[in-house]
Amino acid sequence: RLKAMSSSYLWWQTGTIYQIYPRSFQDSNGDGIGDLTGVLERLDELAALGVDAIWLSPIYPSPMADFGYDIADYCNIDPSLWHSG
Repeated sequence: RLKAMSSSYLWWQTGTIYQIYPRSFQDSNGDGIGDLTGVLERLDELAALGVDAIWLSPIYPSPMADFGYDIADYCNIDPSLWHSG
């Protein structure tokens, strides 16, 4: 799929950007918390809707006093949002 864009605009000026709050987007393992695997499972559907980029709300470890925006560790992913193995 190609979008007709004027060469005077950058992709993010005319593209569709979809913000995702992973914690409530898609729960992939049934624990009641949305996670990054759930986001990955829906990428094809987002692309089919014409989404050019996604903007993830915070995915870092947080004390959750401010819905994840009060980041405690910028170097890791919140374990509740990423299940390895």
